[in-house]
Amino acid sequence: MKALYVRVSTDAQVEGYSIEAQIDLLKSYLKSKEWEDYEVYTDPGFSGKDLNRPAIKKLIQDCKDGRIDTVLVFKLDRISRSQKDTLYLIEEVFNKYGVGFISIRENFDTTTPFGKAMIGVLSVFAQLERETILERTRLGLKKRAEDGYWRGGGKTPFAYDYDKKTGMLVINEERKVIFDLMKTLRLQGYSYNELSKVTGYDESWIQGILSSKTNLGKIPFKGELYDGKHEAIISEEEYQQLQTIEKQRSKNQHASHYLLSGKIYCGNCGAKYRYQKWGQRIICYCYSQQKSKPKLIKDPNCNNIRLDSFEIEDNFLEQLFAMSLNEELFRSTFDLSKTNLVDELNIRLDKTQKKIENLIQLLSDNIANEEIKKELAKLTSEKSDIKKELENIKEKERATKTYDKIKNLESVWTGMEFKEKRNVVEQLLDKIVVDGKTLKIYWNVSES
Repeated sequence: MKALYVRVSTDAQVEGYSIEAQIDLLKSYLKSKEWEDYEVYTDPGFSGKDLNRPAIKKLIQDCKDGRIDTVLVFKLDRISRSQKDTLYLIEEVFNKYGVGFISIRENFDTTTPFGKAMIGVLSVFAQLERETILERTRLGLKKRAEDGYWRGGGKTPFAYDYDKKTGMLVINEERKVIFDLMKTLRLQGYSYNELSKVTGYDESWIQGILSSKTNLGKIPFKGELYDGKHEAIISEEEYQQLQTIEKQRSKNQHASHYLLSGKIYCGNCGAKYRYQKWGQRIICYCYSQQKSKPKLIKDPNCNNIRLDSFEIEDNFLEQLFAMSLNEELFRSTFDLSKTNLVDELNIRLDKTQKKIENLIQLLSDNIANEEIKKELAKLTSEKSDIKKELENIKEKERATKTYDKIKNLESVWTGMEFKEKRNVVEQLLDKIVVDGKTLKIYWNVSES
């Protein structure tokens, strides 16, 4: 079926291209070609500036449905006054669905070789025009960014409004209150899921809001950052703290899909072990045996044993629970001291420091330099030893506090969320080394 498309606006009627006149000319052309099956698509009183017209929309759909084999118009500007829309119709609708296009006035016929060649020429010029406009737009946007102005065009940052008169971002006080709440809670350790529950906003959306550099009073453009004329709503220090939290979150997400991810090492070559699904099983094996990640390979000839994940995890949990149930075993593992020497050591440290200060004063007075230097060296060494001993006691106290947290661990383990279990692993476990079938567990608390 042939489609006769006619359109008229007020201006077109003055020019003499009435609906009836266009239809008569198109019918005469059909008769000369002995084409009889046709339908008229009419858009009376519609501008050709865009495709928001009822008849052209129906024509496009009928082309896609295979009802039309040729579209005819009296003049090219009847179908559209936009070169972009005209090319869209020809390339993306007519050509794509095997529909010919004929414009009588311009003698334009895509069913002929010459007509097809003309489409190519028009496309080249249209592409050149698009690229020229795009380049001008980019240069304009870059200049605005360099001058500190927001680019406009939507997607205004959450806590700001765009002032079209000044071209600047201005703080939206109501949304800034919400932003400050999200920022504060995030800095306090709240997850995006928890922030979503508090604010009602989507998690990924909140992440984007808090990571936007526009909040720093900056204007980002094409990978560059320019000083904006708008007011910052977050300090550089707070922003960096948020980024640190984000990096740690990314690291934990990557490494926490399985209980001991990132904690298992090969005793042969030193590479990490990886988890991998193997049918119904989950196995752990050395990254040196995984050729798809060459950066993680330590020895391509490593043949250390592969183990089911439960073999390693059960061994780890067995020792962990044994310590949580047995304080004596826990203390012996971490060599905990039952005597608090902190006060005594601090007194010794103060006395030593005073002696050092007195000797330094004598040195400044040029009194018995050699003897004083020897004594000063001795006291400085003693001061260093006292500090080391104090640090060791602090480590042991941290271990004691750790024990208080885990002493009932076995009874609550099965009811803990995966994130909580991973936190226990991060706090207590340094690494597990696989040496054949032998597993060596190294704990995170300093041993004697």
